This record gives sequence, C-alpha cells and structure tokens, in this order.
Amino acid sequence: MDTLNLADYESEIVVRQITMDDFDALVDMQQRCFPGMKPWTREQLESQLRVFAAGQLCVEVDGKVAASSSSLIVDYSPSMKWHDWSAVSDNGNIRNHVKKGDTLYGIEIMVDPEFRGMKLSRRLYDARKELCREWNLARIFIGGRIPGYHEHADKHSAREYVERVMNGEFFDPVLTAQLANGFTLKGLIPNYMPSDKASCGYATFLEWPNLDYEHGAKRRYHHVVEPIRICVVQYEMRSVKSFEEFAQSCEFFLDVASDYRSDFILFPELFTTQLLSCVEATRPGLAARKLAEFTPQYLEFFGEMAIKYNLNVIGGSQFVVEDDVLYNVAYLFGRNGSIGKQYKLHITPSERKWWGVSPGDTVEVFETDCGPIAIQVCYDIEFPELARIAAKKGAQIIFVPFNTDTRHGYLRIRNCAMARCVENHVYTAISGCTGNLPFVENADIHYAQSGIFTPADAEFARDAIAAECNPNVETVIIHDLDLEMLRRHREYGSVRNWNDRRGDLYKVRYWENGVESDV
Repeated sequence: MDTLNLADYESEIVVRQITMDDFDALVDMQQRCFPGMKPWTREQLESQLRVFAAGQLCVEVDGKVAASSSSLIVDYSPSMKWHDWSAVSDNGNIRNHVKKGDTLYGIEIMVDPEFRGMKLSRRLYDARKELCREWNLARIFIGGRIPGYHEHADKHSAREYVERVMNGEFFDPVLTAQLANGFTLKGLIPNYMPSDKASCGYATFLEWPNLDYEHGAKRRYHHVVEPIRICVVQYEMRSVKSFEEFAQSCEFFLDVASDYRSDFILFPELFTTQLLSCVEATRPGLAARKLAEFTPQYLEFFGEMAIKYNLNVIGGSQFVVEDDVLYNVAYLFGRNGSIGKQYKLHITPSERKWWGVSPGDTVEVFETDCGPIAIQVCYDIEFPELARIAAKKGAQIIFVPFNTDTRHGYLRIRNCAMARCVENHVYTAISGCTGNLPFVENADIHYAQSGIFTPADAEFARDAIAAECNPNVETVIIHDLDLEMLRRHREYGSVRNWNDRRGDLYKVRYWENGVESDV
C-alpha cells in the first residue's frame, strides 16, 4: 500500500470577515435560505463593510461561503425600537452603528442548506461572542426568526410555540440552535419582519450576557484565559459487523462531546481492532494489515465528524501500511478540516512479535485553535525524553491514547503520564479500552481507567487528578483545563522542574530530519 496523501481527506474551514467579493455568493445563499425574502443589495453590503467590517463574518468551507452573520454595535436603551428590524438595522445599512456602544446586535445569520448539520452557526455565534469580549461589550442581542412556527400556527399561539421549543417539545431550526448557544429568551416580537411567512412575521428577542464586560473600561478588554474543555472516552470493545456499525458507536461519543461544547475528544489506541471481528480470521501479522485496509474509511469518517461536531478529534490510533511497512499512527483531525499524524515511536515486544509493527522517528507538536499539543501513543509516554522534546517544542497538553490488557500495564501508563506533568509543567490526558474481543489475538482483553492529570501543586486538583473514570466501564469524562495556570506554575510554582534542570550535567539530544538538537 502506498503512503496515503492526507490532503485527499482534509477540508479547510475558515471563519473570516466578509468582503465585497462575497456578494454574489451571499445573495445566492440568502435566496436559498430565505426564499421569497429580499436579499442584500450591493449598496447594503458596501455600507455594512464600510461602517463595521469586523461585525460581518462568514464561514468558508473548501473555498465556498457556507454561512454568514451580520452585526452592528448599538447603545442599549429600553426605549430603542428592538421590535422593528428596519429601525434597529437601518434597513440593513447599519449607518446607526455606535462605535462606543455597549451592545452587539445581530441582524442576520444564515447557513447554506447544503452545509446544514455541520454546526456552522455555532462557529459564527462563538465568533460573535469573541468579538463581544474583544470590544468590551456588555451583551449580544438578536432578533431571531422562528421558521418552524407556520407549521403550528393553526393550533398554537406564538407564545405557546416558543414555550414548547424551550421545553424541548418542538424543534425550531433557528430558536433551538440559539438556545443551545447560550442565548436566553427576553421577549416575543410581532410584525418584526412581515415578509417572513415561515415565522408568521414573529421574532424572538434574545440576549447573551458578556460576563467579562468591564463597565467604564477605557481600553478594549483582552480575554486572556479561555478554558479548554477535554472529553476523554473510555471505550468498550465489542464485536461489530461492519465499519458502519463501528462508526455509529464513535459518533455517539462525538455527539456527546459536542453537546458539552468540548474542544478536544480523545479515543483509545487501536480501538479500531474491533473491526477485526468483521473480517476473516487469520494470523495476527496478516490481520494487522487487513485492519490497515480500513484506514481510508477511518480518515474520511473522522475528518467529516471533526467538522460536523466542531471538535478537535484525536482518533485513537490505527494501523497504516506505507511502502509495505506497518506503522501504528495516531491522527489529529482538526475542526478546521486539517489532519495531522503522530507515529508511535516505541514498539512493545508484543506489537513487534504479533503484528510486526515498525516505529516512526519524529516527535510532532500540533498547532491547534487551543494552543500547541502533542500525542504520545501508549508506550511512548513511558519514555520521559519524548515529553521533554514535546515540551521544548511548546506542547502544553499531551494526549495519550493507550491500550493495555492488565492493571499492571495501565499503571505504567497512568504513573508515567502523571510524572510527565510534574517534569514538564503540562497537562496529560489518557484514554484506554475496556471490554473483550474473544477472537482477536493480542487484543482479546483490556483494562483501563482513563483520566486527565495536572502538575502536583497547590493551585491544581488534589492528587493531581483533574478527572478520572471508574475502571473498566464504558464512559466519558469531561473537564476544563486552564493554560494560564500552567504558565504561572512554571514561573512561580513550589517547584520549577523545567527551569531547574541541570543543563551543565545532562541534556536530551535528538535527531530529526537530519538535524541535531538539544533540550
């Protein structure tokens, strides 16, 4: 099998400011999103960009505009005509934008029907929230459509309809998403946009409060600390009849992590070996190569899921054959559509004996939207030199997909992962498998107690355990990590292992791409 070209499985997701070059694409999208409603004119978009370019945003998927939002800043006043879209938006021209106002007002958001189900509106709402923080605005107000109301208008008033949506009895494609993104309903507006037949002219009035707002601040607020939410999956191995059945199990956990607004989800090492239960039994070395034949489907599936669920996905690890050599590779599927990979660098005796796995030779550090991270596959975390190299390259979180058969093996992973936190002032997260695969040699039994670990100091969790699963049950743990605490700990902690290394006595020397470096 030739080396797979990861570019064939990547997408590019970008949130950026709108430009006039996007006009035709925006009009086309408006006509498909809001049939029968008048789209933006060129004059309106030119005015929006001239007055407040930072508030006009879009999501681009592989070079195509797939979603957009428009906003302006206003001064909050109870007497303002919030009930009148034309008045509050200056009929879409936003010339009433107030540079020193205190409220971001969203006048439109739309997602191309072709790209619905990818949580693109969440990306736009998150961008609006970040804009609100950066400009030190007190809140976001939006007048939201309720396009599902026309299906219930003969039996329910608008008030009854939105109450049922809020209670989960009805689903509205707009209001349900807005509530999920942290907005609270403040009121119901009749005749907001009479041309909106699907909403019967009604709109909701919703608010998102900016908890970082500093009243009277002379400078724009800079949001220094943003917690990073990690979901770790403790996955039960079970026989499956097809790749589709395997994918269905994975998507359940991806959906859970997304519902909790996680930034990362971590799956275990070689949890894909359950796919061997749906292929013809053969000797282990050949079985590993049969498993590698699923890699294209694996890459396509997790690449799509990372975008759909707006998650950075560490997809455990998977066997790959490159130039007839078998590797154990962990992949990072970015929610921006990128894909990176980390070869396992240290091969256990059983992997070498049963499967014929070969090691890789580079320590990768991946730049993500939540900062630099590293992946160390199982056995690799037991070699402190690798974490030193990763920390030197800037990694602040080390993700460890593992797969162990006994408690002894698990303890090696756990204890070494905790040690790496102390040595390098990093967080580590470990994810393992439980359950059995009776007919898969060298992957028949599993033991795991997955967890998230911190340095051992006063500002972190007691016992340096941020979160930990119960052993040998299928579950997830979700926890927020603060990178600013790591920085302060490295500079002011009770002990400062990284700074106190004795470079005059010892160094870690490594070779990468023909270049020699020291840590």
